[in-house]
Amino acid sequence: MPLRRRRLLALPAIIGAGRPALAQPAWPERPIRWVVNFPPGGAADTLSRLLAEQTGTGLGQPIVVENRPGAGGMVGADLLAKARGDAHLVMMSSAASHGIGPVLYPVAPYDPLADFTHVALVGTFPSVLVVNPGVPAQSLAGFLALARGRPGGLAFGTGGNGTMNHLTGVLLARAAGVELTHVPYRGSAPALADAMGGQIPAVMESLPIALPHLRAGRLRALGTSEAARDAALPDVPSFAEAGFAAVQSTNWFGFSTTAGLPPAVIGRWQAAIEAALADARLRERFAGIGVVPGRMGPAEYTALIGGELTRWRQVIQEAGVRPD
Repeated sequence: MPLRRRRLLALPAIIGAGRPALAQPAWPERPIRWVVNFPPGGAADTLSRLLAEQTGTGLGQPIVVENRPGAGGMVGADLLAKARGDAHLVMMSSAASHGIGPVLYPVAPYDPLADFTHVALVGTFPSVLVVNPGVPAQSLAGFLALARGRPGGLAFGTGGNGTMNHLTGVLLARAAGVELTHVPYRGSAPALADAMGGQIPAVMESLPIALPHLRAGRLRALGTSEAARDAALPDVPSFAEAGFAAVQSTNWFGFSTTAGLPPAVIGRWQAAIEAALADARLRERFAGIGVVPGRMGPAEYTALIGGELTRWRQVIQEAGVRPD
């Protein structure tokens, strides 16, 4: 090949070698939307705001917390499922939106595994059965006896249909052989307000939300849903301790974002969440509301969700639970 032709062919490579590689867009490049798929005042809202506050500074962009409740958390989750590749949209996934809702509804609007990137388990805590202090039952046994002695049993409220608290109440009713009528509210706050006001005798609620009212004496706890007693309520037996070993459940919340994200973004989120959960001040705040910080990364948390889907599908089918 003539020398002049060889030089011309080499020219693009020479030019390319002197040109810097195209930089990837900085992330995050705009404010981050943090979707809370339950109303204000619930456990998802509380944990989301604590973590958003903890992680926002380090990421260099504001985090805007946005409540998008509905359908047991599925409305907010569907927002992320339809936004594949959006690196500025995140959520607090939960048992309701990713472990129960997708197997409760005949047609789920999203795949709880494939349509998300699950980054980390954030925290766990039990459900707690609470009653108005005016209810004569002083124990779980007394409450169940009261339900047996009344035509139609007793009602219990929760913050919504298809939540962990709802299904925990279903498990308790089945195990005890009593009738407990579920009354779903639009969030925890109105359910607890009615219990404190005497409009409903009992509420099955997440411990972090019920705890301030228990400490203030506005409500009384009769039992918790994990195998052992909770450190925040050392005088309250678990349902298992009270003789109902089958009535065990754990509320779990995790950090998830959209599917199809670059590994670098996922890794940065994982590092930010892990750093937040290791912070002594945040752990102290979690302990104060009865939350145990999570210790699962992407693979473990995704596997947890898969196992929960299997478990709650069986419970829902056996109990004949239907969405509202």
